[in-house]
Amino acid sequence: MPDRARAAVTVPEDPALRRLENIVLPDATALLSAYAEADRRQAVADLLGENRFDPTGVPGGPFALHLCVRDGRLVFDIRDALDRQVRAVALALGPFRRLIKDYHMIVASHEQVVAEGGHEARIQAIDMGRRGLHNEGAELLTARLEGRIGLDFETARRLFTLVCALHQRI
Repeated sequence: MPDRARAAVTVPEDPALRRLENIVLPDATALLSAYAEADRRQAVADLLGENRFDPTGVPGGPFALHLCVRDGRLVFDIRDALDRQVRAVALALGPFRRLIKDYHMIVASHEQVVAEGGHEARIQAIDMGRRGLHNEGAELLTARLEGRIGLDFETARRLFTLVCALHQRI
């Protein structure tokens, strides 16, 4: 005898909607470092151009992200198209502190080499170190958000840049 009860069919979310369409940072003033400011601006532009941001259990999309540091925690305040909060995820900053410190040291080194008229080889070496640091930061961010927010690697790298920018303002 066939089972006449039908299970509810879940319609998958449109992957094109599982993305960020707006990023709001707590303060629009320029960062102390021109290089860090350019890095932040580029990260926001790249994120808005292409990203995958998939908050677990939150229907719909695209989303707006209000990213801030509150009470020593990194807060992902996720909002819908009408700017209503749909979820907030807070992460301790402790695991990121070494990477953030290293990021700011690399920014300072880059600016110093450029100001001194440094050789292209030194600038490229610093940029390689910066990319490696961003990769490590992206892996940590992805791991810390696992089960709460799905990200692709490039989205995580760009969000890590914004985390570093926020930390400079503290």
